[in-house]
Amino acid sequence: MEGKRILVTGGAGFIGSNLANHLAEQNDVVAVDDLYLGTPENLDDGVEFLDASVLDDDLPADVDVLFHLAALSSLTMHEDDPQRGARVNVEGFVNAVEQVRDHGCDTVVYATTSSIYGSRTDPCSEDERVEAHTGYEASKLARERYGEYYANAHGMNVAGMRFFSVYQGMRGAEKHKGEFANIIAQFADDLANGESPVIYGDGTHTRDFTHVSDVVRGLELAADRELTGIYNLGTGESYSANEVVELLNAELGTDIEPEHVENPIPDELFVHDTKADPSKMKEATGWEPEIGFEEGIRMVCEPYQ
Repeated sequence: MEGKRILVTGGAGFIGSNLANHLAEQNDVVAVDDLYLGTPENLDDGVEFLDASVLDDDLPADVDVLFHLAALSSLTMHEDDPQRGARVNVEGFVNAVEQVRDHGCDTVVYATTSSIYGSRTDPCSEDERVEAHTGYEASKLARERYGEYYANAHGMNVAGMRFFSVYQGMRGAEKHKGEFANIIAQFADDLANGESPVIYGDGTHTRDFTHVSDVVRGLELAADRELTGIYNLGTGESYSANEVVELLNAELGTDIEPEHVENPIPDELFVHDTKADPSKMKEATGWEPEIGFEEGIRMVCEPYQ
């Protein structure tokens, strides 16, 4: 990825800004964001920023590559307003792809989600059955089907990247997400400030935690290799919420017990365990995570020390 004109939607958000800043080192990058969860403060000077919605009809679409990361990215956002969730996540995707396609762009990499696997303790491959239990998951499944349509009907390179639990830390671009930040970021910030992290339920639920720098590399590789299809971006390892607190306490030199509260998410909607099988992405591009979990914990905690 050198010398390209690139559009990143959701480009001032957590993952989007990390991607835009990285790509801007060798490319011409424009980041579009409506600032719902993003802020231009996340962006380096080398990134052109536009305050706009993916539903707008005049996006800066004369580009070589579209990275479509814009989304309402949580269960609660969709349950509170299902119509808006569908418009942003589904119509916004189609709108952005149509506009870049009209300008001759044939490479799209977009964000989808591992939540559609449901609760799995074994590594999930892209071939496994998926289904929607929430409006958020339904919107991402619809996005995958539209990606398939653009690849089959229009001969485009369209790669959907199933993110797992992406983190960086509150002293990075993740800070602006607030309550929607990854639990690693939230728990580290709580402990560093002498507060008890709040854990839903007994804390045995597990996640495949993937550092944002590894996700950025995966996204870039997907575009560079002009991939088409669905790919996992995860580590293949998982850790419980209780283990996260334990490791953060050890790294920060604190000894603060978490507060366990009743899970406000109904059991039928709550994904208890996630774990990726990243072998398809590795076979296609050579990608594999470089940031191990304990190293990632150190990186999150370092700004506090």
